[in-house]
Amino acid sequence: MAKINPDPVPTYDAVCLRSIKSTMDIFAGKWAFLVLEQLHIGTMRFNELQKALGASTKSLTDTLRHLEENGIVQREAKPTVPVTVEYSLTEKGRAFDPVLLAMKDWNNEWGLK
Repeated sequence: MAKINPDPVPTYDAVCLRSIKSTMDIFAGKWAFLVLEQLHIGTMRFNELQKALGASTKSLTDTLRHLEENGIVQREAKPTVPVTVEYSLTEKGRAFDPVLLAMKDWNNEWGLK
């Protein structure tokens, strides 16, 4: 007689896997999650982000541009001399918070110790 597994392994359909891939495409890159972490604290200027992260100008520029194009980050240029540019999370960017918290919980349970 076959035993029934009380904890079946979840199956992921193609739609689920495409959604995961699409999400990973948005947050791809070494700096994306670190930028999210910093902007979760509050609005920051480019130089503040660069100093906090230790990222090169090109890497940070590319990451911010990609996140802005995907509606995660908002860029606001203020008419000062020189121009002040500030970055903040959009509503869409803040909506990713539960995912980040779930990742933190997973890491606390299963991550490298």
